Amino acid sequence: MRTVGAYELDDDPVRLDLDVVWKHLSTEVYWGKWRDREQVEKVFRNAWRVVGAYETSSGRLVGFARAFSDTIGSAYLADVFVVDEARGAGLGKELVREMIDNGPGAEFRWMLHTADAHGLYRRFGFGDPPDGQYMERSRANGQV
Repeated sequence: MRTVGAYELDDDPVRLDLDVVWKHLSTEVYWGKWRDREQVEKVFRNAWRVVGAYETSSGRLVGFARAFSDTIGSAYLADVFVVDEARGAGLGKELVREMIDNGPGAEFRWMLHTADAHGLYRRFGFGDPPDGQYMERSRANGQV
């Protein structure tokens, strides 16, 4: 656990409030609205690592990040969000830092997709694949 201002970052999955995660992913973000509750719970259960951001004073979950990994050399960063009322405190940046720089995957090759947060991820070295070898197959149904 690490304290950042008035918030705590913690990777204990037992502490996460799945109701908050479900509500935010199903109503507030473009990439999660197509998932149902059962699917969100399944990806949570199967995650390699999760990190939550909590208000120190109340313990309320205000941010989240999830990753899946092969556990030895690469990981995919997913579902990073900060609730509206906690934005502006740098929590998105700290969630990414905690996930990719301060955890067991600090030496991994990290991947992600985003339609709107390129500036955030560039701060952590994300960019166009340097070797030109990265390929992706889009979802058959057009969902991201």
